Amino acid sequence: MIDPLGIVSRVNSQPGVGVRPQAQQGGGDFKQDLLDEMRRVNQMQQDATQATNELLTGQRDDIEGVMIATEKADSAFRMLLALRNKVVDAYDEVKNIRV
Repeated sequence: MIDPLGIVSRVNSQPGVGVRPQAQQGGGDFKQDLLDEMRRVNQMQQDATQATNELLTGQRDDIEGVMIATEKADSAFRMLLALRNKVVDAYDEVKNIRV
């Protein structure tokens, strides 16, 4: 399984490796982590679009590099979408809990 966002490797890493200090002390900043990952996915998509445009205009001739950039952007977007769906499902489940 590829991990374009680095989420799986960050969770499976050794304690303290790849984790911000506040996350070790008692909970990370989920909102900031999510925004950072969204920025990374957006940057990947912009890079793939730029590579495609360069290929079409003849500034670039490596179709393999363009395909790799496009697939990376697609995988990252799909993983971010799956994460979003899990968060929405969790929210719906918590919302339906009767107190």
